[in-house]
Amino acid sequence: MQTHEARLDALRKQLAKDGLDGFVIPISDEHMSEYVGAYAKRLEWLTGFGGSAGTAVVLANEAAIFVDGRYTLQVRDQVDGKLWSYQSVPQTSVGEWLAAHVPQGAKIGFDAWLHSEGWVESVCAALDKRDATLVPVAHNPVDAVWEDQPQRSLAVAVPHADEHAGQSAHEKRAAVAEWLGSNGYDAAVITALDSVAWLLNIRGSDVDRTPVALSFVIANADGTADLFIAPEKVTPELTAHLGNAVRVHPRDAFLHALGEMKGRKVAVDPERSVAAIFQALHQAGAEAVAVTDPVVLPKAIKNPVEQAGHRAAQARDGAAIARFLRWIAVEAPKGTVTELSAADRLQAFRAEGGLLRDLSFDTISGAGPTGAIVHYRVSEETSRTLEPNSVYLVDSGGQYVDGTTDITRTVWVGPDAPHAEVKDRFTRVLKGHIALARAVFPKGTAGSQLDSFARQFLWSAGLDYAHGTGHGVGSFLAVHEGPQRIAKASGGQAGTGQPLMPGMILSNEPGYYKTGEYGIRIENLVLVEKRDIAGAEGEFYGFETLTFAPIARDLVDVALLSPEEREWLDTYHAKVREVLAPQLSGDDLAWLEAACAPL
Repeated sequence: MQTHEARLDALRKQLAKDGLDGFVIPISDEHMSEYVGAYAKRLEWLTGFGGSAGTAVVLANEAAIFVDGRYTLQVRDQVDGKLWSYQSVPQTSVGEWLAAHVPQGAKIGFDAWLHSEGWVESVCAALDKRDATLVPVAHNPVDAVWEDQPQRSLAVAVPHADEHAGQSAHEKRAAVAEWLGSNGYDAAVITALDSVAWLLNIRGSDVDRTPVALSFVIANADGTADLFIAPEKVTPELTAHLGNAVRVHPRDAFLHALGEMKGRKVAVDPERSVAAIFQALHQAGAEAVAVTDPVVLPKAIKNPVEQAGHRAAQARDGAAIARFLRWIAVEAPKGTVTELSAADRLQAFRAEGGLLRDLSFDTISGAGPTGAIVHYRVSEETSRTLEPNSVYLVDSGGQYVDGTTDITRTVWVGPDAPHAEVKDRFTRVLKGHIALARAVFPKGTAGSQLDSFARQFLWSAGLDYAHGTGHGVGSFLAVHEGPQRIAKASGGQAGTGQPLMPGMILSNEPGYYKTGEYGIRIENLVLVEKRDIAGAEGEFYGFETLTFAPIARDLVDVALLSPEEREWLDTYHAKVREVLAPQLSGDDLAWLEAACAPL
């Protein structure tokens, strides 16, 4: 097996052979996915970095890896600092770094099927300062040196029943067709995998933790659609489900189809579509209009059937979490539980419910110092023991056919009482979580306007966290879903300006991380709902909490809570008891009763 140093050396030799002075490697695929299939994990293969967001640049004599604040610790654990320099985003960017490091007149390669058009434009502008050029490659040089690169999945695509979708694919296509007609577009290119899945009511297993099928769609103004998917993935059941209005083509025919769109006005999402698609349409003589994928907002606004499905999935998931938390309370103080064995046990509890299709992401199981690594991914090599008298953070979720879950709980592993500092930090995070959960806001409010609700109690103590407070969540789809999110508006983060609308589901997950010692995060999912307020001048919204599992009472400094906050926590725990108790028995039920007792 090649070392990462040998892989980097092999890539440099390939670049020299290809006449390139450098190459850019993102975590991405042809669909701009956050989580990608094994075949597309080029950055992880090359560098060892296993996070979900990052980019590397390889030059002849130096190399750099770019990550944001979520991965500051992880990148240093996984990527060799002798081979790579660590770069922080948004403090710097790939374009800025290249402009400062490439030789005059350099040719820097990139794969146009892995980057957005906007990224290409910004990097080209930066390289102009050095008379350097960004060169699209015909074949990705990483693929040329990755000898055992996995093939794309050929798992079949399956129908997603209307009883779970709440709306037929025909109705969805008709709504997109109406949008196309009202805007004067002939077609829309749909490339995001979860958009394709939602639009056609299909699901798949081509990407770990996200139930999607590798495919593209061209949606037409007459209500028909063209689906581009590997023939091996198409079954008679799928063909019958799609119907006559959806024409099925081999995935490899997609580029040719773009080339046949001369004279057509085509909507293409610049955030979710790669540069190669824009280039193909331009070359064909089509008018490519940069506009948000018309599926994105309808997908984010869950219909009543999807909302009910989420509630049912959350209730089952909460019971599994409760059983797990009791198991941790009993077993972890013995010093025999590891991060890996805990993650495996949690997955087993979920699977015992009988309806789990997959996890919604790799479980973040962080004991002590690894809990401070925001998106830590446990492995055989890194797995730590949950030591007595320490903090344990577990962020996990399940994919169920009726909903996608995502929950974080932080617990104290006894037998001694928690330290005063840990209780203080936990309580400040809890206060922020409660403030956001109780928020009431007018129509038109964006997630960025609510972000400080969750940070205020940390800020007052000179503390903060380097990640967003909330992300959208799909319905048996992507656990991270746009366009809505709750985060600081700085750094050009997408979605922070999107108004929150009834039916949207988001996470509420403030945290605190002390490098080298522990991490704290409390995460529930919430549903945006209308609020009736006597005398209100306009439409107002709030959140319905969807996630039900005990919050660690022994980590709460009750003196720091206001009467309203105490009431919220007691009311929440009463609801947890109501939702979960019918699913539990024996020791699990007894533990739940104690864990949900009033403060």
